[in-house]
Amino acid sequence: MNCDFLARWYRWLEYAAFGGALRRRREAFLFELGNPQKVLVLGDGDGRFLQLFTALYPEARVDAVDSSEKMIELARARAPRVTFHLADAREFAFEEQYDLAVAHFFFDCFETEELTPLLGRVRTQKWLVSEFRNTRWSRPSVRGLYFFFRLTTGLRVTMLPDHRAVLEKLAFRMEKEEKELKGMVASELWIRS
Repeated sequence: MNCDFLARWYRWLEYAAFGGALRRRREAFLFELGNPQKVLVLGDGDGRFLQLFTALYPEARVDAVDSSEKMIELARARAPRVTFHLADAREFAFEEQYDLAVAHFFFDCFETEELTPLLGRVRTQKWLVSEFRNTRWSRPSVRGLYFFFRLTTGLRVTMLPDHRAVLEKLAFRMEKEEKELKGMVASELWIRS
């Protein structure tokens, strides 16, 4: 999925659709991460999370992987100390060992079958995740989001993957969880068992 077309307006589209809920989900657990020194951020988009994260953890070395050149331009302006990689995460060579990996509203861009090999290649002790959830209230909204992103970015995925099952298979356990919008969006902190 390439968000170049949406990059300039993405922030405002997000606020129009969800108010501050997605921002609050990204910021959950930020003060509970210990002292991460090497961090991987997948698909942060315009860099609002990276800006806050690097202010809170100035000693952390951060790699950010995104497939949108325009999003990286916006993120680099907000978080200039981050090392950015313009790449499809499915093809990126994760050579580092990370203290923390972060994925905010990123897993929903993949089928469950794609997530298993992708996450299996990321060597980390913790995952900080924000993601949409299927509830009886969220299904129409999630379908609408997938339709919108299919039209604007060419996204082929049509339903949320089961990222929790994938992380559990990789020996992670959910340490903390917070939900919002009647359970439609959640923040999760996962620790390797």
